[in-house]
Amino acid sequence: MEATNKSILEEGNAAIAAGNNEGFLSLCSEDTEWTFVGEQTLRGKEAVRQWMAAKYMEPPTNRVAHLIAEGEWLTVLGSLITKDQNGQVAQYAYCDVWRFREGKLVELKAFVINSETKY
Repeated sequence: MEATNKSILEEGNAAIAAGNNEGFLSLCSEDTEWTFVGEQTLRGKEAVRQWMAAKYMEPPTNRVAHLIAEGEWLTVLGSLITKDQNGQVAQYAYCDVWRFREGKLVELKAFVINSETKY
């Protein structure tokens, strides 16, 4: 199961990198819940869809440093580079803790900080 969860998330990350947010969302449960610790919580696939449309004006660059799986849990350490509608670049370091249910991404707790390193 742990290898499967890793491959599911890798498939989702590849979809986002290709600009295919719907491909990523197909891997999420309808009741998926994403908590950006200290910021906001998104409840349901439609809320995540709207967030992705606003935040990923163009596909982000995601660099995964580590995937650590145990049972229904998958922890990801990495960095993310995004551009906003004005072309401003921002870089973030993150630790995402995902929970899976029946092969779907059902819960995310994301710890994200602006790393202030510009590319």
